[in-house]
Amino acid sequence: MFVLVEMVDTVRIPPWQFERKLNDSIAEELNKKLANKVVYNVGLCICLFDITKLEDAYVFPGDGASHTKVSLGFFDDILIPPESLQQPAKFDEAEQVWVWEYETEEGAHDLYMDTGEEIRFRVVDESFVDTSPTGPSSAEAASSSEELPKKEAPYTLVGSISEPGLGLLSWWTSN
Repeated sequence: MFVLVEMVDTVRIPPWQFERKLNDSIAEELNKKLANKVVYNVGLCICLFDITKLEDAYVFPGDGASHTKVSLGFFDDILIPPESLQQPAKFDEAEQVWVWEYETEEGAHDLYMDTGEEIRFRVVDESFVDTSPTGPSSAEAASSSEELPKKEAPYTLVGSISEPGLGLLSWWTSN
């Protein structure tokens, strides 16, 4: 199972990186430290997703580097196709969300899959795409089209929530 994890860390930025943008330097240092590493009570950190909060940076005596407290999240390129949802499911045009039409003895209940909710899913496929920069090909150099290249995520997961216990965590917990 993959989850988006929010963490807090203090990042040391060496002085020779002060000329770069702070976010770029912090992202590079965090990926060096955490990407493709196993973190206790978290699991394998795949890559940095987002820096959610930066606090003030400090310089300690005897160390020319800045130390910045950062809140961060990891990984968000997860796709769950409509056929892999709990069935029967429909898309609610008015709310712009998917709805599971859950049948009970009392009748049907609509369970909404709201954006941003925590979810439990099963990984059914993964995709690695080489996103390394390449030079223009001779055909591209000759053409004058203004079409921008399509950006692809370097690592994508395809998931399923079509089994008991999978889906929004709020569906399976009682308050």
